[in-house]
Order: sequence, then C-alpha cells, then structure tokens
Amino acid sequence: MARMAPTRGNLVKLQKSLSQATSGHDLLEQKRQVLMLELVRHIDSARDLQHDVIKIFGDAYAALQKANISLGIDTVEDIAGSVPITDEIVVRLRSVMGVEIPDIDEIDASVKPSYSYISSTGAMDEAYLSFRKVLATLVKLAEVETSVYRLAVQIRRTHRRVNALEKVVIPANKRESAFIDGVLEEGDREDFVRMKIAKGSREKNS
Repeated sequence: MARMAPTRGNLVKLQKSLSQATSGHDLLEQKRQVLMLELVRHIDSARDLQHDVIKIFGDAYAALQKANISLGIDTVEDIAGSVPITDEIVVRLRSVMGVEIPDIDEIDASVKPSYSYISSTGAMDEAYLSFRKVLATLVKLAEVETSVYRLAVQIRRTHRRVNALEKVVIPANKRESAFIDGVLEEGDREDFVRMKIAKGSREKNS
C-alpha cells in the first residue's frame, strides 16, 4: 500500500480513523458476545426440543396405529381430511443486536377436535390430540432452529469484521501514524537545529 504524505493533516485523519476503528472494534466485540449468549440459549432449547420431538412423534404414531385398528385406515383418512388446515401460526420478529429472529405464538395443543364425535372413537381423539402436540412442538422447534441459524450467520459476519479491524485496519493505521509522526518529529528537530545555527550566526555577526 502506498504511504500517505507525511503531513500533519494526514496524521490527524489517521488518528481520527484509528479512534473510529478502535471504537467500532469494541462495539462489534460486545455485539458478538451478546449474540453468542443468545445463540447458546437457543442451542440449549433446540437440543431439548429435538429430544421432545422424538418422544412426541413416537407417542403420536402409536396413537395413530390404535385409531387405525379401532376405525380402519380409510375412516381415519376420511376424518383426517375433514380437519381444516391450521391458520393459527402467527410469526413475529424481534431484534437482537440487529438480528431479526422469529417469535411464534404458542399453539394450543389441547384444542377440541373439529370432526364429529359420532363417527370417531377415543383412540381417534387421542391420535388427534397427539398430533396437535406434534404440531405445537414442531412450530416451537422451527422458531428455535431458525433463530440459531440467523444468529450463527450474524456471528460469523461479526467475527470477520472484528478480525479485519483487529488484524488489518487498526495495525495499518498505527504503523502509518507512527511513520508520519516520526517524519514530523525528525522535521521538527531539523528545524530546531537550523534555528539554533541561524541564531548563533546572527549573534556572531552582531
């Protein structure tokens, strides 16, 4: 990189740039730490939910098998087809250090079935409620895993910016400032010596 002209104006610009880079580095480092804490919290939640999903899916399929035996597969399919597509999923976004992560309203897993009780059995009701629980858990898992992904992406970007400031921009500004400061100091010393010599010459001649 070509060196800047060793002038006081350029030194002031470099010092200002160095101050801004240092301040930016500190802010980005704080942002990274906050995002890391948020990421760890969501990873813990995701791990718990993934374990829950395995059990809840197992319970739901066991309940479905009982319903198939009780009513027959065709009847169960007919009843399932009468269940309306849910419109209960409401997604909101909240900002964590500029990262928008989803905040989904919790789904009521205990809602009453929408089909007629006359054509169903207790096994069908149990299967319905079990799969409602599956839906509620999957929605929560989707919220948490999406948050983990978005936070991880932003942490990587922030890490790259912190490294660029820490290992490239700030050291380069310091080196350039030191070079210009050294040149200016050397010039000041030369000026001082010339002034002393000039003053001595005038005193001799007077």
